[in-house]
Amino acid sequence: MDVPSVDIAFERRGAAGVVTLNRPQALNAVTHAMVGALATQLASWRDDAAVTRVIVKTSGGRAFSAGGDIRALYEQGKAGRQAEALQFFRAEYALNTAIKRFPKPYVALIDGIVMGGGVGISIHGSHRIAGDGYQFAMPEVGIGFFPDVGATWALPRLPGEIGTYLALTGNRLKTSDGVLAGTATHHVKSARFAELFDALCESVPVNAVLAGFSAAPGAGETMPRRRAIDRIFSGADVESILAALEKEAKSGTGDAQWAGETAATMTSKSPTSLKIAREQMRRGTALSFEDCMALEFRIVSRVLYGHDLYEGIRAVIVDKDNAPKWRPTRLEAVSRSEVMRHFEPLGTEELGLS
Repeated sequence: MDVPSVDIAFERRGAAGVVTLNRPQALNAVTHAMVGALATQLASWRDDAAVTRVIVKTSGGRAFSAGGDIRALYEQGKAGRQAEALQFFRAEYALNTAIKRFPKPYVALIDGIVMGGGVGISIHGSHRIAGDGYQFAMPEVGIGFFPDVGATWALPRLPGEIGTYLALTGNRLKTSDGVLAGTATHHVKSARFAELFDALCESVPVNAVLAGFSAAPGAGETMPRRRAIDRIFSGADVESILAALEKEAKSGTGDAQWAGETAATMTSKSPTSLKIAREQMRRGTALSFEDCMALEFRIVSRVLYGHDLYEGIRAVIVDKDNAPKWRPTRLEAVSRSEVMRHFEPLGTEELGLS
């Protein structure tokens, strides 16, 4: 049965419930309506014995999903409608949790950019298939936000300090690095995606199908730097991580150029966001998935009323001058108490996942 929608479509194909993201003009950015529609459909398929797996794909274009609809978020915030915006995050975080809890194989076919909200509707499923064009990133600190949609859970569980590195830089993982780091579970050549989709719609077990299509990943670009990343990004705070990068940049070693470039990348991000993200990564290692989502809702409930998010979106999406004026402008001006304020309980306004 097809469920018509402009931006997201659902159908039954054989044993599969198929989700198609159909907003290529906006890089399949996830809207509030899309979140609600997907949550409703997953609840139906969860209890439908004829549906043995869910497949999430796109209608084409260069992105699986490049995130959430941050322009809408900007417009809501500038109009003083933060309470309305928070309803989107309540729905999105509940959807992320439903995907994490989904009892059947949930297969995301990712052959393009997957960021932010797109990560939230893929990484918590059982299978993430990376095509040749796969590019994973959580670039939120670059717009004055923080890695959410369950990143507090997912990133600290990547090997070593890779998750912290991704959270603080926003740098991308391509196909091989995605598989080696675990943001993707399999690599399948892009030319075989259509054939793979057809095979997944049959009743053959998902793992057996994927075994016949998977290709070995290459060495990657990021994972070969694991030793340096683990050593540097294990720093207790952002300042010590930056100091270690700057020391490495002057060392004359093979990692010197990378360290200098990484330090420059980090210093362009929101100082407040960097410190929030570092604290997230520290806390996430010891929390349950549901507690991670509750923590993220506490953070977003404060960030939406701040300055840097709207300045970051203005600089990147609205005016596109790529020259955000952060407040504060320096890491040392962001106090410990200001960071901790974002993590405080919300009382009756907690996320409250059922």
